[in-house]
Amino acid sequence: MTATAHPHRVPHPVVYTILYFPFGALGGFVTVALTFLGTRHGLSITESAFLGAAGLMMNWLKWIWAPLVDTTLTPKRWYYISALGSSVGVAAIASIPLGPETLPLLLAVIAAANLVNSMVGMAVEALMAQVTPVDQIGRVSAWFQAGNLGGAGIGGGVGLLLLNALPEAWMTGLIFAVLFAACCLALRALPDLPAEGHGQGPKAAIGQVFANIRGMTRTQGGLASAILCFLPIGTGAAQGVLTQSAVAEKWGAGEHEVALVQGVMAGLINGAGCFMGGWLCMRFPPRAVYAAMGLSLAIVAGGMAALPMTPATYVGGNVVYSLGVGLSYAAFTAVVLDAIGPGSAATKYTLYATLSNFPIWWVGLLLGYVADVKGADGMLYTEAGLGIGGIAVFLVAAAGLRRTSLPPR
Repeated sequence: MTATAHPHRVPHPVVYTILYFPFGALGGFVTVALTFLGTRHGLSITESAFLGAAGLMMNWLKWIWAPLVDTTLTPKRWYYISALGSSVGVAAIASIPLGPETLPLLLAVIAAANLVNSMVGMAVEALMAQVTPVDQIGRVSAWFQAGNLGGAGIGGGVGLLLLNALPEAWMTGLIFAVLFAACCLALRALPDLPAEGHGQGPKAAIGQVFANIRGMTRTQGGLASAILCFLPIGTGAAQGVLTQSAVAEKWGAGEHEVALVQGVMAGLINGAGCFMGGWLCMRFPPRAVYAAMGLSLAIVAGGMAALPMTPATYVGGNVVYSLGVGLSYAAFTAVVLDAIGPGSAATKYTLYATLSNFPIWWVGLLLGYVADVKGADGMLYTEAGLGIGGIAVFLVAAAGLRRTSLPPR
């Protein structure tokens, strides 16, 4: 990543934690709170996995509309629109009864809400990439992903508790809707930045976006980062399956254990992992940190499968797994910021995020199916094998790129 041509006032990165909260919280509300309750409301493990997959599908496809965020309006205006739209989305999701009969409607609403919510991420990423100095990439990545994973923990854990405690589910949706809207206040700490190609016209602006993308992909670092993101490494996909009531029961874990280790505690532990990952990325190459953390997650998944299936194993395994997810996600953001530079940041960040969301999406669905037919331990062994295999593929690909004539950066 290169320094921006027009330096801006650099805010404390906690602003990115606040701004990214709606993105993480909406995902956590679906993948933890609703997913846990799915099997209790007549859904199979595979059907419950579809809830999270509906949202991930939008995050996989968001490269299609990412140039719109780069070339129209401004990042701040896009944030206002998408954060308020996400408020409406979470309220709508919570208002739909959970069950086999309403599953098609619920999946459609989850997908629509996540389409709008994806623009929350793009707006923040565009601001972050243009404002962050090169020497602060690791630090900013930690705070940014703390908002994502901490938000997921609050959306999941607090969302589950509220759904069980309040008399009507729509009340939970309303609480999160208000929180999402309040996050807009944090925009005051960031400068007003113009859209890509401001004043050049739509055609020239789009042309500039694609020129920036071409430049990024003609380097060893850009291609190596893309390969790393595309492989099933450090996905954390097992968390969504471990959340499900029918899966947690294999370890003798119930609602309280799930709410504890997949909710607020997971958010805190994920956050601690984010700061550890950011610290490591300030001292070591981000791609090396990301690959190492992916391998560590695979080892943790395999170890959890090998241990006795007791509540203590479920809690302890999830704690260590959550820490590894935080480390991996912070390293991912550092990898991307290091590769993309400031120009067309929303589109370029989204391309890498799309590549990384694809394995999260298909691995999550695969693990849900494996848990149905092979059991929870078979699911964890499958994730471990995919992670180790992905690391092997990356090492071979990275060695091949080093032998090319492409510039390193």
